Amino acid sequence: MRKILLPLLALLFIFQACQKEPIPIIPEEEEEEVYVPSQRVEGRVALAYVTYWGTATPDPRLFTHISYAFAELYVRNGVYEGFKLQGKEERFRQIVNLKQQFPQLKILISFTHVVDNSDNSQGGSFSALAKSDEYRKAFANDCKAFVTSWGIDGVDIDWEFPGLSWSGAASDPSVDVANHILLMKQIRETLGTEFTITYAGYVKDKVAVTGGYRYIDVKEVDKYVDFVNLMTYNMDAAPKHHSALSDTRAYWDCLRTVNAYRNAGVAYNKMVLGIPFYGCHSFSVKPTSLNYKTILALDPVHYKIDNWDPVANVPYVTKDGAFFCGYDNPKSIAIKGKWAMNLGLKGLMYWQYDADDSKGTLRKAVWEATMNP
Repeated sequence: MRKILLPLLALLFIFQACQKEPIPIIPEEEEEEVYVPSQRVEGRVALAYVTYWGTATPDPRLFTHISYAFAELYVRNGVYEGFKLQGKEERFRQIVNLKQQFPQLKILISFTHVVDNSDNSQGGSFSALAKSDEYRKAFANDCKAFVTSWGIDGVDIDWEFPGLSWSGAASDPSVDVANHILLMKQIRETLGTEFTITYAGYVKDKVAVTGGYRYIDVKEVDKYVDFVNLMTYNMDAAPKHHSALSDTRAYWDCLRTVNAYRNAGVAYNKMVLGIPFYGCHSFSVKPTSLNYKTILALDPVHYKIDNWDPVANVPYVTKDGAFFCGYDNPKSIAIKGKWAMNLGLKGLMYWQYDADDSKGTLRKAVWEATMNP
């Protein structure tokens, strides 16, 4: 009997122990939803500016074009000597190699008016280069040699701006705007139709100033380019929105930009609308801007980032209740994309790839807004 009772008592003990300490059920981990990009629409552009200081390897599924920023001019005492990449060549090679897997990807080299390389200095920049027929031809020939040797698809001219001196670059309002046209004409004649030519466009057409003009003659330049990247950001600063779709309270907005180009004679299907991956706080007080990924990480004790302006159709950040900066998020990008595609614009572009969060939230939003608005 004792031999029978002992095993029974042991089983009873185990049963009671199991009742007091049930075996924990480990919940299944939620699988992250797999993003499948919408199908590419032939002829539409989703363009990313990818920088030399960036570290991310871009996802080629999410754009049709890359403008690599930047190459800089070497102009010494008004004499054009050539150009060089900014940053390390390895970074540029990393981007170019994306074409091996995605041969349909278009890669352009973007030229800046800013001097960044330690062996260079401001000695005339685009203004001096564009004044000379000899220098224009030399630059265009250098461009053709560069894009051919690297196997890339074209050039993007980011002269900000003819007739206006930013970042210490030389300017001459009396001739810059006209010479910019001649420069773009020469590049097209040299590169032919085989290569893509674009430019970074201000939010207005050329403007008359004392002694000449500033900005770009968009109608004349349009003859020589495939499309224009409209820099529809930094159009104002706090407490106004810098990238509003339509907002008369701000200095300028997307609607007025597109209308200005259309009224000047540029077709909708040659315009690519710019999307900022950052918020603009100020033009002079630091921080002047905050990347999207930085905005997401702001301290919620002081910052509220999910405010929405139904007039401007963009979100904004408040700090301790006061307007801090406007920016763009997936909702505003979707609204802008639908508006732009309904008008017949060629697509969307953004500055710049590495400012997005690690999930690619804004990059995906731009692709969907362009290809499936």
